[in-house]
Amino acid sequence: MFDKKQKSYTDLLGKTNRIVEGTTIKGDIISHADFRLDGNLIGNFQSGGKIVIGPAGSVIGDIVCKNADIEGKFDGKIQVTEVLNVKSKASIHGEVTTGKLSVEPGADFSASCTMKTNIKNLIQNDGQQSQQKKSE
Repeated sequence: MFDKKQKSYTDLLGKTNRIVEGTTIKGDIISHADFRLDGNLIGNFQSGGKIVIGPAGSVIGDIVCKNADIEGKFDGKIQVTEVLNVKSKASIHGEVTTGKLSVEPGADFSASCTMKTNIKNLIQNDGQQSQQKKSE
């Protein structure tokens, strides 16, 4: 009667992972759920969900995700399959590939930007090419 069933993967999708201010992670993060970063990441991030980089957050590395809201600092290569929102206090340097882009006035957007309507195929092809290069 009171047995707790383990939550399924789909139930967990509503949850958001969080790295708080004052925390620094060196390494790669792979997450299926949404992610909020108010600390620092030195490495790569990959998610099937959304990443939010808060005003105190920073990433030095590559990001591959479905949606992104950036209010902090980012330096690297970012691939967003759907919408990238760049807030007014954000600072972005590097390469951006996205389906849709929204940049608020005041943002520091010093990046090359490529708009792709079908970016999901591009990301999958990049991954396959990387795998082929590793096997050679």
